[in-house]
Amino acid sequence: MLKIAWSPKYAHPLPEGHRFPMEKYNLLPEQLLYEGTVSNSNFFSPEALSREWILNTHKSEYVKKLENLALSKSEIRKTGFPLSMELVEREIHIMHGSVQASLYALEYGIAMNIAGGTHHAFSDRGEGFCLLNDIAISANYLLGNNLVQKVLVVDLDVHQGNGTAEIFRSESRVFTFSMHGASNYPMHKEKSDLDIGLQDQIDDEAYLALLDVHLEPLMDKVEPDFIIYQSGVDVLQSDKLGRLGLSIQGCKERDKKVLDTAKRHQIPIMCCMGGGYSHKISQIIEAHANTYRLAQDIYF
Repeated sequence: MLKIAWSPKYAHPLPEGHRFPMEKYNLLPEQLLYEGTVSNSNFFSPEALSREWILNTHKSEYVKKLENLALSKSEIRKTGFPLSMELVEREIHIMHGSVQASLYALEYGIAMNIAGGTHHAFSDRGEGFCLLNDIAISANYLLGNNLVQKVLVVDLDVHQGNGTAEIFRSESRVFTFSMHGASNYPMHKEKSDLDIGLQDQIDDEAYLALLDVHLEPLMDKVEPDFIIYQSGVDVLQSDKLGRLGLSIQGCKERDKKVLDTAKRHQIPIMCCMGGGYSHKISQIIEAHANTYRLAQDIYF
């Protein structure tokens, strides 16, 4: 069964006019239910992740700042969010969603988190709509509990997974692969184990060819026994922040390549949502929904 993390907390309201489209966190599960891709039994509601596992990835001083709403104005500005206790609680629930989805992936082959993909959170700070890093926390949870030996992070959001790269800079058990806009945020890139910078307005054919060149060889090079997939849809040509040229069909083909590869090699995969900022919310929902449709078609 495809298990999907979702909570009403995911759609925490922000001040009117904020550019981050929180509404997608409610609209996506509604769409998946409406079209019959999933039923209510596919969803599970995450709780607050144990502080122990947050501190296993993030520095205690930073975590204390979050808990006490003690970030400086500059630190808050870098996150892109007005800081509140509700927002911090939302993030902690998202972390548990990805950890639990990872455990379900070990059982069923694949599992998803309607939120997550918070790859701009560093060990000691937040950036770019990310306070805590669910990718890193999930990988560390699996490794810390001896559930896996080697994790491959496949980050195909348009923005480099800079926080994830920093956290795992000296961790040989996690291989970070980020394929992202070369001239897009963050302007200062961290060093992933494999970084592929993409030219602005790259089209479907060129993008998918590059993914083919790099993804399959990683199966032999890394020999992962778990994959975490950051499936951001801000690669779309319609995206306000993306600057790439992919169509919705091209984005779907991207997801299919990743899921097919994981299934063929029998490697459990946890998929977290990542970014999506197209002008039309319908385009964001359609692109994200394709990831879930493919999961059902390929695995179940």
